[in-house]
Formats: sequence, C-alpha cells, structure tokens
Amino acid sequence: MFSEFKKFLITGNVVDMAVGFIFGAAFATVVKSLVSNIIMPPIGLLMGGVDFSSLFIALDGKEYPSLSALDAAGAPAIKLGVFVNDVISFTILGFVMFLMVKGYNKLKAKEEPAVASAPISKVCPECAMEIPVAAKICPYCNHLQ
Repeated sequence: MFSEFKKFLITGNVVDMAVGFIFGAAFATVVKSLVSNIIMPPIGLLMGGVDFSSLFIALDGKEYPSLSALDAAGAPAIKLGVFVNDVISFTILGFVMFLMVKGYNKLKAKEEPAVASAPISKVCPECAMEIPVAAKICPYCNHLQ
C-alpha cells in the first residue's frame, strides 16, 4: 500500500495539482490587492469619497469610527465593504480563469492531430455507383471488384 501511495504522489498529476493550488492562491492575492488598492478607490471617489472597505453596520447598536476599531472591540457587524470587495475580486478571478481555460482549450484543440478515417465506400469503375469498400461484386452492375 505504501508503494502505491508513493507512486501516486510521484506521478505528475499530484504535483501539477499542488502547483495549481499554490499558483491559484498567489493569483487570488494579487487580484484581491488589485481590487482593494486600484479598482475600489476611484469608484469610492466617484461616489463621493466613500471608502468601501470601511462600510459596515455594527450589530450591537454602538458606533465605531473605523473597521479596525470595530474589530478591536470584537463587536458583531455586517461588513458590507469587505463583502463588496470580495465579490468584485471573485468576479475578476472567475473571468480571468475563464479566459485562461478558454485559451487552453483553443490551444489544446489545435494540438490534437486530425484522425484520418478510413473510407467506408468506393466507386465502382464500371457503373460509377458508390458501393461499400468491402464489396466484392457491385450490386448495381454485378461487376467484380
């Protein structure tokens, strides 16, 4: 059983999957930074100087000057800004992954060699009718093939 497990780990599939997870996590971090630091500040500015990352509703009825003060107090809250940022990050990440898979599938389709299929019929030299390749006698003119 140990040798089978070792063989499973050594095969390329497990290594490829691990690299994919690591790359995906790193890519998600970059997308999250893109959304938080580049996309959302101009949107907030256009909407009257709103900082989306600090939009929250405290559920304990108290007011907090910032999200960090809310977190420091340990108060329960609905963190709308964080949620909006995460939804935008997810959308961008999903779109980028869609484009990557679409590009991969396009490359994969071009790389697959065309399989030449064997002909299933032939033309009788006597009557010019199409007959099966395996035919020994033409059913139309009885010509020997």
